[in-house]
Amino acid sequence: MMVAAYTHLYNGHVNVDLVYSRLSRRWQAAIDVISYLIFFFPFFLIFVIAGSEYATASWKTGERTLTARLPLVMPAMKTLIPVASFLLLLQGLSHFMRSLILLFRGKEI
Repeated sequence: MMVAAYTHLYNGHVNVDLVYSRLSRRWQAAIDVISYLIFFFPFFLIFVIAGSEYATASWKTGERTLTARLPLVMPAMKTLIPVASFLLLLQGLSHFMRSLILLFRGKEI
């Protein structure tokens, strides 16, 4: 999950772009802006909030693994959920802003 923001930066995620690839860059930016507002931002905001609650509960209860050698693995792993989600949210915000600029100015930055 920690490399999701990096993958998003280089458009490494799988896309089904039968129509999208045939559109102009400006129309693609419009579709990106709409999809970010409807799908991406709400999902990752919920993921950050819920993941934070999940990680906080794990730290508060002192959740442990069955092995005595790695006592803090569970809370640390659960902390990565909101951290990775927040990083992906930042990367998505960057892509969203670039799409907005392309949509309104007509040129990429």
